[in-house]
Amino acid sequence: MTVAQPDVSVIIGAYEAMPYLVECLRSVEDQTLDPARIEVIAVDDGSTDGTADYLDEFAERAPMTVTVIHQKNSGGPSGPRNVALGEARGRYVFFLDADDRLGTEALERMVTMADEQGTDVVLGKVVGVNRTAPKSMWGKTLPRTDVFSSQIKFTLSAQKLFRHELLTRHGMRFDETLKTGEDALFTMEAYLRADGISVISDYTCYYLVGRDDGKHVTKSGSYTLRFDSARALMRLIADMVPAGPRRDSLMLRPFLITLLPQFGPGFLTDSEEVRAHKLELAKPLMDAHWHEGIARRLKVNERLRLHLVARGRADLLADVVQFVKAKKAPTAHLDARVGKAYLAYPHFRDRAAGLPDDWFVPTTRETVTIEAFKATTSVAFPRLRKAARKVLKVRRAA
Repeated sequence: MTVAQPDVSVIIGAYEAMPYLVECLRSVEDQTLDPARIEVIAVDDGSTDGTADYLDEFAERAPMTVTVIHQKNSGGPSGPRNVALGEARGRYVFFLDADDRLGTEALERMVTMADEQGTDVVLGKVVGVNRTAPKSMWGKTLPRTDVFSSQIKFTLSAQKLFRHELLTRHGMRFDETLKTGEDALFTMEAYLRADGISVISDYTCYYLVGRDDGKHVTKSGSYTLRFDSARALMRLIADMVPAGPRRDSLMLRPFLITLLPQFGPGFLTDSEEVRAHKLELAKPLMDAHWHEGIARRLKVNERLRLHLVARGRADLLADVVQFVKAKKAPTAHLDARVGKAYLAYPHFRDRAAGLPDDWFVPTTRETVTIEAFKATTSVAFPRLRKAARKVLKVRRAA
């Protein structure tokens, strides 16, 4: 007897997932998509809290086909996901974390969208439950888009619908050598290889659940792991996207989301040894990938910090971080002689520091939203108002 190919393989890697696993699996059972069109492949990664038994019980009573694989603990989510991918038969695969849950219509809506649009990846709206979730990409439903024309680069978790054939054709698997950031690498590659991506924003497809015990699948880990993650993602982007504005737009993600937080408020409490080590780890990344095309896309405080990282100036960097942590508003400065506006963060026009003025030029968004700047541009001084208009014109053109 020939068994029909399921529409979607739901892949669940589970480690010490109780009691969250109960709601997770219930959300799979409650899907409006016909159970005959779903298969579940769950990998118990050496749990000792009852997760293994509960998965076996679920397999016996679930209305859809369920395969449970038991293995020794692998130390991360990549191994279980790769094992499950090797068993998946569905036209699509969806990675569901064992402590999260699906919206009731999630699989039906995502499969329908992929079939109607012929897209290879579908993002369903994610909301956080007792934790934060990405927001910028859910402004509206996009039947067909790409990673360059949307905000999807800011959600690189694996909880998305992927066309199985895409993954098979390119031999895509999760990098088991990475201890954090493996999702980002996998998902960015899928975005870049996909023939179209869909975004569903008018229905909550995925609930990202914050565990009371703090044991999320996303690990805190050593700061060195974050540099490993940034390095891998930057290398992937550089390998797959030619140099230019499109590459710069994607490089913004690892610089802003992965690297910059290492030089945030925590940097102030780091020992001198750790500060020096962070700058040492950052140096090859800055040397290889940091340049003005990326810098000008960032807010002044972000750009300034990364420029100082590139120069290895921990002393000046600490001053800027302290200023940002205190949530101080920088003084807006208009220079009518050159027709430019600046935000006077620490060491602006400090001769001893020797930092270029251009590091302090605000983005268009900062120019039109920062109260201090608006107050300054409202003064009745024609040359300054003319300079302000010139800044806005130049920034928009850029």
